[in-house]
Amino acid sequence: MAAANSLPIQPYHQRSDSFGDEKGIVNKEKGESGSIELATSIQGDVYNDFRAIDLGDDGKERPIETDIDVATRLVSLEDDPSLPLSRLGLSCFGAVLGQIFYFRPQTISVSPLFLQIIAYILGIVMEEVIPGPNNVHERLRTRNNAFWRFMNPGPFSIIALAISIFAADELYYNLQPNVGVGIFTLIGSQLMGYGLGGIMRAFLVYPTYIVFPNLLPTVQLFDALHRGKKIFLQKKRVKFFWSIFVAIFVWEWFPEYIAPTLTGISVFCLANRQSAWFTRIFGGAAGNEGLGMFALCFDWNYVGSGGGSLVLFSRLCRPSFSVLCIAFCACFAANTWSGQTFPFLSQALFYENGSLYDQLAILDENFRLNPAKLAEVGLPWFASSQVLTKIGANLSIGATIMHVILWYGKDIVDIIRKYRAGETYDPHLAKMKVYAEVPMWWYMAVFLASFAMAMATIYTGRSQLPWWGLIVALIIASIFLPFVVTVYAITGFVPSIQNLVQILGACMIPGSPQTNMYFTLYGYNIIEQARGLIRDLKLGQYSKLPPRVTFTVQCIGAIVGGLLNYIIMKVIIGAHREILLDVQGSNISFNSDAVSWGALGNLLYAPDGRYGIVPFSILIGLAAPVPFWILHKFYPKLGANHVITPILCWTLGYLSVGINTSVFTTFLLAVFSQYYLRRYRPRWFRKYNFLLSAALDGGTQVMVFVFTFAVGGGSGTVTNMPNWALNPIGNPDYCKRLTS
Repeated sequence: MAAANSLPIQPYHQRSDSFGDEKGIVNKEKGESGSIELATSIQGDVYNDFRAIDLGDDGKERPIETDIDVATRLVSLEDDPSLPLSRLGLSCFGAVLGQIFYFRPQTISVSPLFLQIIAYILGIVMEEVIPGPNNVHERLRTRNNAFWRFMNPGPFSIIALAISIFAADELYYNLQPNVGVGIFTLIGSQLMGYGLGGIMRAFLVYPTYIVFPNLLPTVQLFDALHRGKKIFLQKKRVKFFWSIFVAIFVWEWFPEYIAPTLTGISVFCLANRQSAWFTRIFGGAAGNEGLGMFALCFDWNYVGSGGGSLVLFSRLCRPSFSVLCIAFCACFAANTWSGQTFPFLSQALFYENGSLYDQLAILDENFRLNPAKLAEVGLPWFASSQVLTKIGANLSIGATIMHVILWYGKDIVDIIRKYRAGETYDPHLAKMKVYAEVPMWWYMAVFLASFAMAMATIYTGRSQLPWWGLIVALIIASIFLPFVVTVYAITGFVPSIQNLVQILGACMIPGSPQTNMYFTLYGYNIIEQARGLIRDLKLGQYSKLPPRVTFTVQCIGAIVGGLLNYIIMKVIIGAHREILLDVQGSNISFNSDAVSWGALGNLLYAPDGRYGIVPFSILIGLAAPVPFWILHKFYPKLGANHVITPILCWTLGYLSVGINTSVFTTFLLAVFSQYYLRRYRPRWFRKYNFLLSAALDGGTQVMVFVFTFAVGGGSGTVTNMPNWALNPIGNPDYCKRLTS
């Protein structure tokens, strides 16, 4: 369901009880390794009924609750090391689609499930068409054995923000960097993240509690399409998947094109179409219009992509979203930070009179701050909602650091010790012993080579970032990567330290937005790239992919994807410059943050500055997890260990941009999926919940891809749907239009 990508789990060490060893679950007295061996030995098919590992003391299937549950009950331990790997590359396709989605008014990620489905379809076609060991063309194989062995080695089986700088340069600074510098900057920044992630894989990939809930739909789809095809249950699951896939593909044409009102149906706006406050609170079917409270969204493109972290702990997020809405509305109503002068929701910079801020008017010819010009123009302003978003983000940074230290610090140290001692502490890792591991020096070589590439491009690209600035940025990334990945892997929520990196960059190298963007690229984007590699390494561990294959595919994908990312960015900006600069169309906050921090940080964010509370929020966030940790120590049955304070802090600014009508629907589906189904229908949840998510995500993104090139302008021509009742002029939800 909507929350299928986000599974609340408990690491075994946080449980106040333990299940019997006959069920294959970690018992505190017995120790982890023995339980892993037992779980492995009784695993059987992960989708069979009535396995002992799934049953509780009452003989009924019990809910998925712990990390060991996920590892042994949701993910198959089956593997056939003799199977060859199909050579199928979709890096080009994913890179192109990713850029298309990035520049939409609401940024949407390309789901790996979508690429997985395309890969499966193409793989089956290749298996049947290309001569190989399992088709009618076997006789051709004998004529040219080496060639056909390469083309079709066997049956199809399981396989696997530098662009923001260049977009901002072209949109806001009228700069067009050298193509070579741009491409090498993209590739270098990505590969450096891959190298760093690989170096830390011992404690960020291998442990059992490193679950990555959003991988589970992908893994279960792998299992449904590739494993146990002769088993009746698997045939039933495959039929279920394709039925939902086709249904959502057909349905998505309505909210995406034919009837956009289905993106957000607001009873309140239908009752009062002239109230600006109704739009701010209940609207949101158009970009940057409202908070979408109680609106119903029937567009999985937004419901699915908006699920993620916020649906993880539904009971906790509900009060935090109430606080968010009250805070946004109260600050605007009270005219805090002159909020009423600016749009209710916006990421842009403004003059005091509410017009868009011309950042070039305060910079010299080298794009550094000119104090004389600033004195004439004045400091820029943010919308009040954007200030609250920055406060929430910084609170989350502090909370993330303290949360990981308190709850997982001891475990991380223990995992490193076990890894160095050669101990196996995960059932899937034990299965991976049959494959050759990637030597540590491979990752170190990638890191050093990309570091040299970055060092060259920061000077040839006029970034104004000194060599020592690059090194400091990388040190920051290395320190914070374990904190970010640990929270992400356990909860599905991605903490962002972007604001912290921008603050540090502004303190060390003030006066230049260009320099701040590059410092942020190497201090923050490196973490994002490393996080992606680590997640994919875990996917390889779940799917039993040879580590060296995963390493090779990732490196090749980074290079090919970097090339195409740059090309598609140039095409989109050339065709849609005016839309991207519009308040509703823009989602590129990277530039606004670079100007406010890089050029004006010591003025806007000083302790006595207009937004001095923003950086101070990091220190406040450090204290947020402490009360819950203490409470759990003394009263473990209260469930204080379920409170993920980084998420609660971050939600303060969650609705500050984009199309927000999906949030209420996402919350309802989250409660249904992650509470009702997981607790009261555990067998259906185990067999179908994540497969349903895979079908919905996959069918939706296939539709968006077809739509983009059929009528959405991807082929050069836009074909608009005629206006009618469910495709009105103005906001699709009939709320009063607030932005031009």
